[in-house]
Amino acid sequence: MFEFPVLIGDIGGTNARFGLIDRQGAKPRLVSHEATARHPDPSSAIRASLAKAGDGAPPPRSAILAIAGRVDGPEIRLTNADWVVCGERIAGDFGLSSTVIVNDYVPVAAGAADIEPHDLTPVGRCPPVPGGARVVLGPGTGFGAAALVPYSAHLAIVSTEAGHTDIGPADAFEEKVWHALERVEDRITVETVLSGPGLARLHAAVAHVRTGRPHEKIDPAAVTEAGLNASDPHAVETLALFARLLGRVCGDLALTFLATSGVYIGGGIAPRILRVLEQSGFRDAFERKAPFAAMMRDIPTGVITVQDPAFNGLSALASNGRKFVYHGQVWRRPA
Repeated sequence: MFEFPVLIGDIGGTNARFGLIDRQGAKPRLVSHEATARHPDPSSAIRASLAKAGDGAPPPRSAILAIAGRVDGPEIRLTNADWVVCGERIAGDFGLSSTVIVNDYVPVAAGAADIEPHDLTPVGRCPPVPGGARVVLGPGTGFGAAALVPYSAHLAIVSTEAGHTDIGPADAFEEKVWHALERVEDRITVETVLSGPGLARLHAAVAHVRTGRPHEKIDPAAVTEAGLNASDPHAVETLALFARLLGRVCGDLALTFLATSGVYIGGGIAPRILRVLEQSGFRDAFERKAPFAAMMRDIPTGVITVQDPAFNGLSALASNGRKFVYHGQVWRRPA
């Protein structure tokens, strides 16, 4: 499917990461990180990235790009940025023979098929269980999720829009927080609370509930820092609530896909709050799924700690694509 060298890209709402796979089976080589807001379109960012690859680097001949958005047509708008991604246009701009565009959690799921133990930090004491379905998800600029499901001799990757499903309170305190939470398009979704912007919304709502006064949102990184060093009690409580909500959603997705081989958490937030996940009610919220609590106790959960996890998955899709079945936009130069 792919001619080498293959351009790979992991395009999110904030950053786009580009790299090259020089030959089949080779490890991906990171070329650069490009801030999405600094470029008017993906070709501009790719052009800037390839300029950093060096004059001696051969140009790419095909591409596979993972984007933070729903891949549902020839032109795809990113969910949390202004870019419109079109595989045919990118192929024309760089003289490529083919371009494949997938949802950003498709390669994370592909990478989870053979993830190394040292690239994963367990949360809880559940040993890995081979042979079953797996779920990968992650709170970052938005919230992404996909499932990796064994199907005959293949691994089917199921993209989802789980971040845009509704989520509600589970106890009296959460109900108060929900009344104070900022809504997005008059909804409270998984992404509304389990994302960087969601962390800021949760902090403002928790502070409102505890003080009785409305609070302005602060930067999500400031919430994380203040929560980890215990300089702000509202931030400490916010991180604990974030962890419980994440555990609940992880459990819901594990039930949805019967992910007996594990739920793996990526994104930019989880690796920073590992201690909170380990010490909070994350696992309790994950397992509290009667009548299937016993099954849930045996499902492992862990945080993906390898940097740029999508790159390993993009490499697997480019070099060993026949192993996987997945949905994406495919453009090939006419014969």
